[in-house]
Amino acid sequence: MPIIVNLDVMMAKRKMSLNELSEKVDLTLSNLSILKTGKAKAIRFSTLEAICKALDCQPGDILEYVNDEE
Repeated sequence: MPIIVNLDVMMAKRKMSLNELSEKVDLTLSNLSILKTGKAKAIRFSTLEAICKALDCQPGDILEYVNDEE
């Protein structure tokens, strides 16, 4: 998949655990884990906004596009 999720990188930079982020953004651990591992098929803008607010980052810090055809 050409969209890479760097949520674990941002969490490490902010020294935040999955449990702590889950509480701050009001998402279940399982849903957050699915997103973190790149297995999610979609993300709501409201969820992305909450994650960015909790981690004090931009959406581009979490999501990255990689062209597979190069």
